[in-house]
Amino acid sequence: MSTITTDEKPAAAMESKHTPTRVTRVSGRKGKKPGSGKGGFTAETADIHVLYQYSVQNVEAEIDFVDETFEAIRGRKGVSLREDFCGTGATASEWVQRRETNTAVGLDLDQPTLDWGAEHNVAPMSQNQQSRVRLLNRDVTKPGDATDMDIVLAMNFSYWILQERAQMIAYFRSVRESLSDDGIFFLDFYGGYEAFQEMTEDREIDEPDAEFTYVWDQHKYDPMSGRMQCYIHFKFLDGTKIKKAFCYEWRLWTLPEIREILSEAGFADVTVYWEGADEDGEGNGEFEPVTEGEADPSFICYIAAQK
Repeated sequence: MSTITTDEKPAAAMESKHTPTRVTRVSGRKGKKPGSGKGGFTAETADIHVLYQYSVQNVEAEIDFVDETFEAIRGRKGVSLREDFCGTGATASEWVQRRETNTAVGLDLDQPTLDWGAEHNVAPMSQNQQSRVRLLNRDVTKPGDATDMDIVLAMNFSYWILQERAQMIAYFRSVRESLSDDGIFFLDFYGGYEAFQEMTEDREIDEPDAEFTYVWDQHKYDPMSGRMQCYIHFKFLDGTKIKKAFCYEWRLWTLPEIREILSEAGFADVTVYWEGADEDGEGNGEFEPVTEGEADPSFICYIAAQK
């Protein structure tokens, strides 16, 4: 790759596994691969998967919610977890580190991303933990032996890659068949009227060993089909950029649509968990079950679908 100074690194290959959110759950992350000192990232040296894990994912908080909610509903701890559209398998890796009884499977179709996850997220764990997680190149609608799961996850809005109603209901039915008798399917969702706007939003990432700017770009939205084109860009302190590091072609589903399709797929109980607000009106990271939401410009919620 040629030296890059003030322009931009060429776009990465089209990704559908790592999915972004404007309304992020980023706090208290641990075990991330450091940059070359604070602010040491540049377009030439940065690894886009590392940048993604710094700026979008908070697997610790995500697993906290899933683990606590499953136990609250079922009265026991979950053991087996499947992470659909797993990308680098960060969430599956976090799950097996929680308890020695936990097992995890990650499914994705992008082999280079799975390979990165195996090297950077799985390999650093203990041999025992590594033995309890599998990252598989497999279609989420054809999970093979990745069934009888206590928990199946579709997080970071990854399932929005399914743009037709028939595709979505087929996937949800497949998930339901993959669950144990008391299994639960967890999804996340974002919405609000800003979700329909063509806009960009910068967010500064300022961690002890990393400093850069994450840019979420809702580039194009078609109100006739509901399809949207989105990108993640990164900007660095030296003036260099990575444009279109991650690219997404989604359908912007609405929350009523997803709830209805889950019910049509056979889930007996579909519960939405809405994020609370702090004293400044910002999200506080606490999610509670609700039957009615608020007309926020942007919001994030979890969905728990019981078999």
